[in-house]
Parts: sequence; C-alpha cells; structure tokens
Amino acid sequence: MPLPRVLASVFLLVLTIPAFAGEPSKPSAAVMSAAECEVWARELSFAKSVADHDAKAFAEHVDQNAAFSVDSPEPLRGRDEITRQWGGIIQGKTLLLSWYPTRTTIAGAPDVAFSAGPALFEDTRPDAKQRYRLGGFRSVWHRAQDGTWRVMFDGGQEPIAATDAEAAAFRAGRQATCPQG
Repeated sequence: MPLPRVLASVFLLVLTIPAFAGEPSKPSAAVMSAAECEVWARELSFAKSVADHDAKAFAEHVDQNAAFSVDSPEPLRGRDEITRQWGGIIQGKTLLLSWYPTRTTIAGAPDVAFSAGPALFEDTRPDAKQRYRLGGFRSVWHRAQDGTWRVMFDGGQEPIAATDAEAAAFRAGRQATCPQG
C-alpha cells in the first residue's frame, strides 16, 4: 500500500480512538517489540527536547509534512508552522509541558507507529489559579528514509485540573525503559 494511503489509514484510526477517560494513562503491562521500543525512546527524546527548551531538537522530531492538533478544526500543518506555534511551549516561560509514552504500537506497516500516554501542563505564573492540568497525547510516527522516526500526526485529550498529588503521581508513573520482551 502506498505511504500516503497507509498514513491516511493510520490517521483515521487515531481519530476514531476514544479520548482518554479524564485520568492519565496507566503504564501498560504489555511487552513491546524492539521496534516499538525505538519509538518509545524517540517519544521520550521528543519530550526531553521540550523539557530542555531546545527548539532545534524539537523540530528534528517533527516530520516536514506533519499535522499537530489533529483533533482541532484548524490543525497546525508543516514542521515550520508547528515549531513556530509551539515556540512558547518550547521556551517554557509560563507553561511547562511534559509527557511520556505508556504504549507504542506498530502494526502491518513497519515504518508507521502509534504512541500514547499522559501529559502534564504546569502553569508557572505566580498568580496561576490552577497550577497543574493533566491530559493525554496520541501520536503517529513515521520512519523516514534516513531511518529516523518523526512525528507525522499529533493530537490529544483536553487537559483537566489536577492536584499536586496527581502531578506527583504523573511524574512517578514515567518509565525510563520500554517494557521490551
């Protein structure tokens, strides 16, 4: 099947996956393949680019023709636009965003992967009424001809208010290593 059809099929699958139930995803007990663990590591690296406020590293994780905010009526399209729109988040001046995968999956197309997990939004302004919000993300990754996994589609769950304890539980839930078989 040609790549555009594969990616279109995966995109439709992502849109039909129900939104997370308001609670962050729990780490999966499932065992993942070596290739799925490559995507897991790449997802962690992507999150680290934001934590490190590294716009160049962030852009290197995004496919040239990517679409972000895919659940929105007006998704962001293309690496340049996505990187520009995410500039404030990457800088982390008033909002810190962190996330990690709890599941990555590769199906019949070995160059397309799905990744999902929880996300924590932290409002760092001193007068913030709600410091923490928890949501979730869903991403479709594509392995480029150079062998590098890059995000092709990204979307997520609208974040909801969270307590300090829920933010701490989010941080404690991050697995540094992929549960590989």
